[in-house]
Amino acid sequence: MTSAARLFLVDGSSNLYRAFHALPPLSNSQGLPTHAILGFTSMLLKLLREDAPEALAVAFDGPGPTARHELFTEYKANRPPMPDPLARQIPYVHQVLQAMRVPVLMVSGEEADDILASAAVRAAGEGYRVVLISGDKDLLQLVGDTIVVRDTMKGKTWGPAEVAQRYGVSPRQFPELLALMGDSIDNIPGIPGVGDKTARDLLQRFGSVEAVLERAAEIASPKLREAVRTHAEQARLSQRLATIRTDLPLVWRPADFRRVPPDVPSLLTLFRQLGFSRLAEQFSQPTLGGV
Repeated sequence: MTSAARLFLVDGSSNLYRAFHALPPLSNSQGLPTHAILGFTSMLLKLLREDAPEALAVAFDGPGPTARHELFTEYKANRPPMPDPLARQIPYVHQVLQAMRVPVLMVSGEEADDILASAAVRAAGEGYRVVLISGDKDLLQLVGDTIVVRDTMKGKTWGPAEVAQRYGVSPRQFPELLALMGDSIDNIPGIPGVGDKTARDLLQRFGSVEAVLERAAEIASPKLREAVRTHAEQARLSQRLATIRTDLPLVWRPADFRRVPPDVPSLLTLFRQLGFSRLAEQFSQPTLGGV
């Protein structure tokens, strides 16, 4: 592949949840919920139609507890269980991807973020331009000259300038920002009483979490100074929780993600089973307008 080749890596877990909550409930004639499948499939087809990436893959959270759960048992403990109507749709999303011949990346005990990050860094090292399709802000720490994050629902693409403008830190400092302010979505504790502005100010002044902890005596506010001293280890733990891995030993190589034509008969069978008449009609056309 040339240096201009683009690899789109889709955060399947994030986008599937968003599709489930964004669309009104739908079901097929057998009563199977289908709106998350439809929303996710439509998003993917739109990407293929409008961007025509040379390579594409979708990552999902792997089964089983993760290293972060072992490190901090309360990690993501504030999240409710997956709704049953969403769980019932996941196997069909995988069937759609299989029929579209889009690689699905899953590793037991690993989160989609770490799989995406490891694949992205490896691909960027091989000359690809990588676009991460996700609304998960944790992935912003990966942004650089050859990796961007695109939030398709909000129509926003994040590069280094956008991260700096919004959060006041560089992408590489993003886990340190979360280490200080915490993250209620993932139940990362941070330092109590430290919000985004205070965390940003501390990093802009001291440069890193370790420097903040080591130079706590220089913090003017007695309350903030004491909080930093008291919760130093909690901040270090939070940084480890917020830092995405980029070194997973994935079995896939970027070349495995090259686009190939879909299995149209299988797609038609699935779309008809799911009641997606418009998509079935679209893929029945000789020109295959969908992809």
